[in-house]
Amino acid sequence: MLTDVQIAQQAQMQPIKEVAGKLGLVEDDLELYGKYKAKISLETMQKVEANEDGKLILVTAINPTPAGEGKTTTMIGLSQGLNKLGKKAIVAMREPSLGPCFGVKGGAAGGGYAQVVPMEDINLHFTGDIHAITTANNLIAAMLDNCIQQGNPLNIDPRQIVWKRCVDLNDRALRNIIVGLGGKVNGVPREDGFDITVASEVMGILCLATSLEDLKARAGRMIVAYTYDGQAVTVDDIKATGAVTLLLKDAIKPNLVQTLDHNPVFVHGGPFANIAHGCNSVMATKLALKLGDYAITEAGFGADLGAEKFLDIKCRQAGFKPDAVVIVATVRALKMHGGMDKKELGQQNLEALRKGIENLEKHIENIAKFGLPSVVAINAFPTDTEAELNLLREICNAKGVDVALSEVWAKGADGGVELAGKVLEVLETKESNFKPIYDLNLPIAEKIRTIAKEIYGADDVMLTKKAMTKLKRYEAQGLGNLPICVAKTQYSLSDDPTLLGRPTNFVVTINDLIPNAGSGFLVAISGDIMRMPGLPKVPAANHMDLKEDGEIVGLF
Repeated sequence: MLTDVQIAQQAQMQPIKEVAGKLGLVEDDLELYGKYKAKISLETMQKVEANEDGKLILVTAINPTPAGEGKTTTMIGLSQGLNKLGKKAIVAMREPSLGPCFGVKGGAAGGGYAQVVPMEDINLHFTGDIHAITTANNLIAAMLDNCIQQGNPLNIDPRQIVWKRCVDLNDRALRNIIVGLGGKVNGVPREDGFDITVASEVMGILCLATSLEDLKARAGRMIVAYTYDGQAVTVDDIKATGAVTLLLKDAIKPNLVQTLDHNPVFVHGGPFANIAHGCNSVMATKLALKLGDYAITEAGFGADLGAEKFLDIKCRQAGFKPDAVVIVATVRALKMHGGMDKKELGQQNLEALRKGIENLEKHIENIAKFGLPSVVAINAFPTDTEAELNLLREICNAKGVDVALSEVWAKGADGGVELAGKVLEVLETKESNFKPIYDLNLPIAEKIRTIAKEIYGADDVMLTKKAMTKLKRYEAQGLGNLPICVAKTQYSLSDDPTLLGRPTNFVVTINDLIPNAGSGFLVAISGDIMRMPGLPKVPAANHMDLKEDGEIVGLF
């Protein structure tokens, strides 16, 4: 059996100019990065603004498990299936981070015969967007420290700096560091730390910006520190806004690539959904809506994280109104949510499956709370039995939700036709009455409580003293009407990663609140979640190599 990278390497790609032509774009609309990658010019964004929007389809999933769900693969396969049925479907997806690529999760360009290519480029440095974000973030950190070093004219309290440095790798040793050691000429000693780049607020503003001007305004609003008397210090205050915008002037442009069967895909922006808002860029999604009949996008991890943030943050800010949601599940993952050991998942176990489906049911219920119709996509595995598939269909149908088998990993477009047909049927027969889950005018604590109770199924939330102190500060600063981005474990509906399935009788603890005034939301840190992951005992990087002939091995 071929690996994902081997399948990608055997693909016969079309020149990106030909792929762009399917969207009605010409060479002047493109900024080429070789033969198979291009950025879309900002002038083109303005040119298509008056086009009518297509239908917007969100792809989400159950809470992830080590058994695998295949959300990105299913999203790509759905677009392949729709295009095979003669529809003009365009994917808008996130860029992979190098952290999980070299860690344990792997890349994020799909898999099998439902991939986006050039897969190696997309999973590695691509067009340099994430490097630009890293540099912009760290320029802000350097200018902030320099401001303190050069007489501290803004009266910044080094103990109240909220801006961290970043790097796009998993590196636990950098979570907490001391900077400024070595004497007076090397700066003011203080505690600092690194986040992974995809958790940086610079990634957030890039993904939520609607134009270069909007990006610049958002950059200027980002809060980096507080003064001794408690006043916020922004990027504008340290006079870094212009330079940050300059570093991001190309990164803001969406990237165009293709599926294995040459359908257009926009890959742009890559925030994690467990520690950031987890959605690709607004500009890429808008392009897909303006240039296609169907725009298909995904939001990271389970629907409790990415989908909630897509619907409560991204759609609210961008004015998007989704038409349908696809919830991806596998029999294997559901059995794991039902208590089965990973080593036994190849065996039929209807009792564990029935128990695990409770996790899927909660996500179905949550999507309905947003007023949206949904389809369950069963990402097929060879070990799935007919009895297991029938039980899954039976329970979903009892919930009033259609189910389709997705075999896109093994069959590409052919394996996505059933799912595509079911999605088209839902779009034609069921109405979207989209509405966010909470009102922005609610107090901060009530918005967090609404998410925890309505989406996670918690009994309540508990804010620590530190979180409450910050909550009061942000409300006094006029930030109380911002939406909430909860940083939470992806593995459970709760804030405890060991509570699988559909946990009950739990309280979500909020340990900290971080202001993302540029992105336009407050980050609520729950449980033990960290914004800088670490590498596993055996990182994926151990198995990667480059052969003498240039062939990449071990990338997946």
